[in-house]
Amino acid sequence: MTHNFLPLSRREMLQTMGIGFGSLGLAAVLAGEASAAPAESNPLAPKATQFPAKAKRIIHLFMNGGPSQVDTFDPKPALEKFAGQVPPESLFPRGRSKGKLMPSPFKFAKAGQSGIEVSELYPHTAKCIDDICVIRSMHTNLPNHEPSLLMMNSGEGQPTRPSMGSWLSYGLGSENQNLPGYVVLCPGSPVVGPQLWSNSFLPGIYQGTHINNSNIDPKTIILDINNKYVSQPVQRRQMDLLQQLNRKHLAARGEDAQLEGRIASLEMAFRMQFEAQEAFDLQKETQATRDLYGGGQFASGCLLARRLVERGVRMVQIYYGAGQPWDDHGDIANHKNHAQQSDQAIAALLTDLKSRGLLEDTLILWGGEFGRTPSSEGAKGRDHNNLGFSMWMAGGGIKGGQTYGATDELGFAAVDQRMHVHDLHATILHLMGINHEKLTYRYSGRDFRLTDVHGHVVEGLLA
Repeated sequence: MTHNFLPLSRREMLQTMGIGFGSLGLAAVLAGEASAAPAESNPLAPKATQFPAKAKRIIHLFMNGGPSQVDTFDPKPALEKFAGQVPPESLFPRGRSKGKLMPSPFKFAKAGQSGIEVSELYPHTAKCIDDICVIRSMHTNLPNHEPSLLMMNSGEGQPTRPSMGSWLSYGLGSENQNLPGYVVLCPGSPVVGPQLWSNSFLPGIYQGTHINNSNIDPKTIILDINNKYVSQPVQRRQMDLLQQLNRKHLAARGEDAQLEGRIASLEMAFRMQFEAQEAFDLQKETQATRDLYGGGQFASGCLLARRLVERGVRMVQIYYGAGQPWDDHGDIANHKNHAQQSDQAIAALLTDLKSRGLLEDTLILWGGEFGRTPSSEGAKGRDHNNLGFSMWMAGGGIKGGQTYGATDELGFAAVDQRMHVHDLHATILHLMGINHEKLTYRYSGRDFRLTDVHGHVVEGLLA
């Protein structure tokens, strides 16, 4: 749009003035409260919960690709007994090629005072098991990555719905107006890509902010946040002028949520020069803390997640890697490498949050989009399995030191206290102080919600 009294378009003006945020798309994602804007016009202002919340924030440790339940948190001794046999027709997923039953190459041992059995893949996490509730009866609709990734993230197998983080930002706002309310840490792009943290039909201000955590450098991790050419006092004067022009533009058009969000984003982007870079600077942590988490991009992501939720970010999602790294069709022994890259950091995150008094109101969720078959694919791998798999939760109102539900004796399907992804989402919203049936947004003539017309709160998980 070009104003008569300016020789430059608004886009050109933004590219040359202020803090250099030429990309309005990112600015809309990072929208916050403008200093001159009334509180009621700020879509990210903190909102009251519908009832007392047990959790204020959530960290989702996403093992994209599908970790095997029978090799991690759901031991199945019967696989040893029936090793090499073809599984019964009644148990095997329909339409899938049949492999022979394959025992886990990893040993399980009881851990903690609760005595929950955990695979040798996760020795550090096993030490925290008394804070963890292992859900062994998860199931989802389809055994393919794309619809299952979408289901886990947005409650729908088709790419048309807002992500859970966007729903939480919409329903609860943010406790820090200088940082995004919903941050996604992924070193590249997973299968499906940005749709997994999309706002969809919710206002763009609620979209997740993707940060590539393969190399966390506070000076470059968010591009264009610093202006190399203009001092901060001059930027402030330019920003004030821009905001005055934008306010006049808005006043002439009445209510416009998208325009209000973009106006607010400019002010937040200016403030992010100061707080964002500090939040992303892991060198501000002690050497002892950095050693606790260990090395690698996932470890850096976990430490960064603690720093972000500590500063009021509502949801942080950490993808284990780009693509679908846990998708071990060829050799399930590869799970050992993935676990070694994540185990220490996961335990450190739980320990660190607990020592700071944050675990009690921070919800931790671990798992993938589905599990894997107890039978082999090829010689040593496992195929996808959506009928029964494991996830776990900790902190934020969860009763630790317990298992919930069960799969059949071979680990093919959930048979006891079955829990769908819709139930998981309903329970998460409940812990965050929201009735999942009442968090709605009207679009295209109907009210939508994260759980669609499904889901129930699983009381057995709650402390």
